[in-house]
Amino acid sequence: MIPRLIFCPGPGQTIPIANGKGAAATPDYKALYFELFRANEQAIRLLTAAQLKAEKWGDDPLSVDYGTLYTSRYKVLRTAYAAWREKYAGLHGCAHYYPDDYYTFTLANEDWLEDYALYMACKRHFGMRSWTEWDDADIRLRRSPEVLEQYRTLLREDVELFTYLQFLFFRQWNRLRDYLHSLDIQVIGDLPIYVAMDSADVWAEPEMFQLDEHNVPTEVSGVPPDCFSEDGQLWGNPLYNYEAMAKDGFGWWIRRIGGAQKLYDVIRIDHFRGIESYWAIPAVNRTARKGEWVKGPGMKLVNAIRKNCPDTDFIAEDLGFLTPEVQQLVIDSGFPGMKVLEFAFDPREPSNYLPDRYPENSICYTGTHDNDTTAGWIATADETTLKAAKDYLHFDSTDDGVEAFIRCVLSSPCCMAVVPMQDVLHLGSEARMNLPGTIGGNWAWRMKPGAATEDVARHLREMNQEYQRI
Repeated sequence: MIPRLIFCPGPGQTIPIANGKGAAATPDYKALYFELFRANEQAIRLLTAAQLKAEKWGDDPLSVDYGTLYTSRYKVLRTAYAAWREKYAGLHGCAHYYPDDYYTFTLANEDWLEDYALYMACKRHFGMRSWTEWDDADIRLRRSPEVLEQYRTLLREDVELFTYLQFLFFRQWNRLRDYLHSLDIQVIGDLPIYVAMDSADVWAEPEMFQLDEHNVPTEVSGVPPDCFSEDGQLWGNPLYNYEAMAKDGFGWWIRRIGGAQKLYDVIRIDHFRGIESYWAIPAVNRTARKGEWVKGPGMKLVNAIRKNCPDTDFIAEDLGFLTPEVQQLVIDSGFPGMKVLEFAFDPREPSNYLPDRYPENSICYTGTHDNDTTAGWIATADETTLKAAKDYLHFDSTDDGVEAFIRCVLSSPCCMAVVPMQDVLHLGSEARMNLPGTIGGNWAWRMKPGAATEDVARHLREMNQEYQRI
């Protein structure tokens, strides 16, 4: 059952969503932030106020400065780690800090944690280059037990640093998640269809990917040209070796989902159509124009997921070019698909995006993170598309249009309605989260402190009550 309230974690924003299953709680955001502070309290004790203030964290309250954060956070975290080692060294080794929790965490997560921590330590050792460019072929390609142990010994301090950081993150995240659960709010998170080539996933298990004898991809991921992109989208991720994965019942996927379950209550599987068939592009290509559709694992993988994760709710991100086979896979999976209202009025999109045609087993969005905000969409839509929206939803002004979009998704038959916080606040294109196919400036929007006023919350609740979603 999809839960009634969802917390969508992202860079600086939260959003409660209701879907009609019981009475919705109104989160106390002051209490939530207090819980976040308490979760960080033990780490803060390892640092002084002067050490924190000495670093830059960004000057714009409305935008995340990732470059600055990347530089500053590791300075502070390494300082905290050094203080931890100095304070607790000699007491149960170097892991006396929350000893029971720490040892429980490392043992419970050793199937991925050891590889991850060693990978990150090696990456620092080799100048933060991709693992495919590391100077030592033994650690890059062969990964014998002797070589792994050699590097664990050589880079022990960094291995322990990254182990500690993961422990600290999960300790803080679990406190936040427990607090949200106390409000009957659950967490939804994204599971990207692919992983990065420069990742512990590929380095640790290259046999699970379509790589040659030098661990170089033969074909990579993307999507073909369409009416939105004449070159298609060249993502460049390595493709899965599904034949190898199937030998143990897709254990790699089950372990990956198990990792996501530690973070989320509901998992959205990105690019779900890639499970039915995926666009394979020769790795030497510069665009996604030339490639071919290759049959994916389909229901074999879906059945393995359902069998091994029976208590987890999933959402199938079924947007894009959908063939009858993909549509049937979504139906057979039982996972709710996605409907985006902004697509309903575009003549290039199929008419099944009109909300009166939405099936109940689907999730309705005004727009997703990849779309412009509703106010931005209204301001930039062409005349034909905008007229179609106005005729269907009956609005004239931009503010009325945003309100009409929100009411439309709330009144739809979908089992869940999702309204991004930017739409709740009637923000324009300046608050857009992501522009697909571009690099830089994305995922940086932050909600202004105090923007979620009591009036905004009251209005949102009244609309949900009106359409019987709470």
